[in-house]
Amino acid sequence: MPNKETSPNINIGDPALYINREIGLLNFQFRVLEEAQDPRTPLLERVKFIAIVGSNMDEFFMVRVGGLHLLVENGVLELSNDGLTPAEQLAAVRKLSAQLMKAQRTCLQNDLLPALREEGIFLLDYSELTQTQKENADHYFHDVVFPVLTPLGFDPGHPFPHISNLSLNLGVLVRTQDNKKHFVRIKVPDTLPRLVPLKRSSGGVRRDGTVPHDHYFVWLEQLIMAHLDVLLPGTEILSAHPFRVTRNADQDIQELEASDLLEAMEQSVRQRRFGDVVRLSYNPGMPANMRAILLENLKVNPNDVYVVEGPLGLCDLMALLRIDRYDLKDPPFIPAWPIDLNDKDRNGSIFRTIDDGDILLHHPYDSFDPTAEFLHQAAASPDVLAIKQTLYRVGSNAPIVRHLLQAQENHKQVAVLVELKARFDEESNIGWARLLEQEGVHVTYGLLGLKTHCKIALVVHGEGDHIRRYIHLATGNYNAVTARIYEDLALFTTDPDIGADATDLFNYLTGYSAKRDYRKLLVSPINLREGLENRIRREIEHARAGRPAFLVFKTNALVDQRIIQLLYEASQAGVRVELLVRGICCLRPGLPEISENIRVTSILGRFLEHSRIYYFHNDNQPEILIGSADLMSRNLDRRVEALFPIENPEHQRYICDDVLAVALNDNTSARRMQPDGSYIRLRPNKDEPQVNLQRWLLQEHIGSTPNTLRFRLSETLENFLYGR
Repeated sequence: MPNKETSPNINIGDPALYINREIGLLNFQFRVLEEAQDPRTPLLERVKFIAIVGSNMDEFFMVRVGGLHLLVENGVLELSNDGLTPAEQLAAVRKLSAQLMKAQRTCLQNDLLPALREEGIFLLDYSELTQTQKENADHYFHDVVFPVLTPLGFDPGHPFPHISNLSLNLGVLVRTQDNKKHFVRIKVPDTLPRLVPLKRSSGGVRRDGTVPHDHYFVWLEQLIMAHLDVLLPGTEILSAHPFRVTRNADQDIQELEASDLLEAMEQSVRQRRFGDVVRLSYNPGMPANMRAILLENLKVNPNDVYVVEGPLGLCDLMALLRIDRYDLKDPPFIPAWPIDLNDKDRNGSIFRTIDDGDILLHHPYDSFDPTAEFLHQAAASPDVLAIKQTLYRVGSNAPIVRHLLQAQENHKQVAVLVELKARFDEESNIGWARLLEQEGVHVTYGLLGLKTHCKIALVVHGEGDHIRRYIHLATGNYNAVTARIYEDLALFTTDPDIGADATDLFNYLTGYSAKRDYRKLLVSPINLREGLENRIRREIEHARAGRPAFLVFKTNALVDQRIIQLLYEASQAGVRVELLVRGICCLRPGLPEISENIRVTSILGRFLEHSRIYYFHNDNQPEILIGSADLMSRNLDRRVEALFPIENPEHQRYICDDVLAVALNDNTSARRMQPDGSYIRLRPNKDEPQVNLQRWLLQEHIGSTPNTLRFRLSETLENFLYGR
């Protein structure tokens, strides 16, 4: 490998070398949309991806666009990594968002709705219903919908109503009996199904001999608009049009000034409903006078108005996944119970199994049940003295919390850090925190100014005069639902150094420990950034000494400018860098003399690639770290994160060859990033076998026959080295 020095003539801080974060995030949404546009994806899964784009864009406007609004309003002129002011970023984001939403709706209207109809799934306007369907829909309206609706007029005696965040509404113009025109707002109730199911068709036998089981739905807003005369009797309905509002949810919590963080978070969640409007969406047919009423009273910047065709709030399409058409979905699977935990000689004890060696789990291919069982057995065991755990996003139905409550009932010492600032999970976490506190669990809310994002559980087991620490560390949350759709790694271990580090970490989280010399863990904001940067520099030194030098990072996002600059330096020194970045990547790969030794790959698919893996070749003595931290400044400097080593040789082989190598050879679900920030979908050559990371891992863990293809990370990296 050539020995190179960083060119003194290249300024790696040049804004032209970076992709804007907000643009990068929108480009990721375009890649998600490609999954919906791909005819090889099962039809209802394509609908799912349309809904995911809708949900992601809601969050993007609430947080990222909302944040840009605040910067502009406060006169902040600080430049982004690519040299744009907040106002310039906002203008670019508006333009690209409009293009994305148009492409999303084009896919739905032109491709998916016709394809659904061909499969007997009909999403209908009220005007399309048959007489029998109208009768059924009318009964539903009178029996269920009508009692829920509350028309709100707007006149000198009725102030303009509050329009809640993400609400779907009808704007109605009426003429009253005194010949005056008025605006009425009707909220489409989110407590009822947006897609109202109608009775199935009984259309006889198809030509192929099968009996149709068609599904018919009518949009709830269409059903309401068809009955406005019932809702507003004695008025003349002049026009009715749906509109949808997105409000700014990017609010800072003044933690240092709060006497009680729990109460401060509750107040913040309430205030979110009243944030400034950052997006107003409606259909093209809305008349000018109604548009003027909305813009004036919602105080919307005209640049934040999005006129879109078709139904608003496409995230509601996720309901179609409940249809029992399994031929239109990904094949179902049952996550595997790890072979290491099947030994009957241990009487089903997870603790005895961990005593025999570390256990690595790979979700969703491996079941999440062992994690819940670990805490269940800890709660029931008379030998367990204490349980300590961090909770970031556990969901509304949390078996993990139930086991912690059971442990408290069984007189264990239970200490739980509940992160109240987990965005959009605040209400759920507040509820769990209060429940745990009521049952006597020691609950803390984390450190001021820092989110606690690390995933760790510590069980202290008494063994005579000694204790033994059992630790669970993970890249993903303690959430049994998302563990079936998010790809993550987790480790059970009794490693004494990791156990001691875990104790020190909890003392840092719950007390005032200032310990900085962790044995094996990298913990932010203490030593994680330094640990990663030192290891990258070590690889640079190997390259400069003429030794093979490789870095392979799998992460959700690469944004941090210091890390990017260090990777540019590594590339210039001759280090070969493979970056598997699912989402935002602000680094530009393949730039001559700057990043020509760097490749960036993004993999999407059935599961959300969520694990973070950091591989350092280290002169043929590989070091692998996994954990909760992405390569973003917030993760490295403003969150409590933890990376932990994988030292078991078999686990190292699995991560290198069965995860990283397969990912780098994926030629069906992978996209390769270009120097300009665009992505190209990879396709296998004629004589090349198709490789799909997630299908390969499903086959390896759950399939009845093993994969015939085998990959080795060392060979994959050598192919990169020699350009093969």
